[in-house]
Amino acid sequence: MITENFPELAAVAKGRDHIETDEYGKVTNHAPQTIRKNYCLTGACFGVRPIKVGGKLLWPVVAIAALLSGRAK
Repeated sequence: MITENFPELAAVAKGRDHIETDEYGKVTNHAPQTIRKNYCLTGACFGVRPIKVGGKLLWPVVAIAALLSGRAK
């Protein structure tokens, strides 16, 4: 599994493919508002593009794992 090298990300994701903004902030050690601001300014945050579902931003766990491993764009 892609999150096996990132136990904190795996614990937050709990098997889900996408996580919410607050959870993304916890994993990357950034305030959720910073993530929202970056998304508003660029359409992404640290190279990760979310999907919008019901007014919420959902961030792909695979892309976050790539970011944490240094493989993100």
